[in-house]
Amino acid sequence: MSGTGMAAALPLPASRWRRWRHQYALAALGGAIVLGWMIVAVAARALAPYAPNAVDLTMRLLPMSAQHLLGTDELGRDVLSRMIFGARISLITGVVVVTVGAVIGTVLGGIAAYAGGLLEEAIMRLTDLVLCFPPIILALAIGAALGIGTTNTIIAMLVVWWPKFARLGRSLVLQQRSLEYVEAALVAGYGPSRILLRHIIPNAVGPLVVLVTLDVGNAIIIFAGRSFLGLGVVPPTAEWGSMISEGRELVAQWWVASFPGFAILSIVLGFNFLGDGVRDWLDPRSRRY
Repeated sequence: MSGTGMAAALPLPASRWRRWRHQYALAALGGAIVLGWMIVAVAARALAPYAPNAVDLTMRLLPMSAQHLLGTDELGRDVLSRMIFGARISLITGVVVVTVGAVIGTVLGGIAAYAGGLLEEAIMRLTDLVLCFPPIILALAIGAALGIGTTNTIIAMLVVWWPKFARLGRSLVLQQRSLEYVEAALVAGYGPSRILLRHIIPNAVGPLVVLVTLDVGNAIIIFAGRSFLGLGVVPPTAEWGSMISEGRELVAQWWVASFPGFAILSIVLGFNFLGDGVRDWLDPRSRRY
């Protein structure tokens, strides 16, 4: 190889590394943040230095120290311990709401697209009806009717979460059903349900995975907002939104509300960075670099 050819070939690895770094460095950071919080949630009992609901009024509103790394709240409970246990509820709720909502919405949207006719009209008009209301307002109204509690909150959020996936699922199925492999499956004698569930939906799963990843952070924010308003978890359950609510008037004791707020910020950014990376990986045309 000539010297000119070698000189032209040498910069390629560095160039590829720079492209990878621009495209996936934030995704790797987001994945690390999400994985870190998942480990914290799973190992909460081992990591928390105190019981999350242990009240000690003699230790109330203490600043950060070696004994209480993130201070204590107005009831003397350790902020770090409550924040660690709060990760369990926030992560589980966000993942459950988005995953179940995605499954329900995708199946309904796929049925609407594949069946057509009156069934499609009924499903899509129901979808439009739910989408007419702001999600947070409708979730608050349903949650107020059901009562406070983690289960009731998940149900209320599921009611408003599936329509976006139904619309996306319908559009993806409409796009896929006109392709040649669907016609080949029909010729082979496969029934509509098998073609939809075994062929069309798996081939349209890419955009759905991206939306699921990006949406978990949004679900965590809405759940925290409901808890902040007193419509989420039942006190004294440790949850980030309720912790912020308990410390909202403690201006001098800023650590009571600030650290749970930083936790919400970090996990939402983590899922957003990860979702952007998944989108770039599944659809190279959407890459920003």
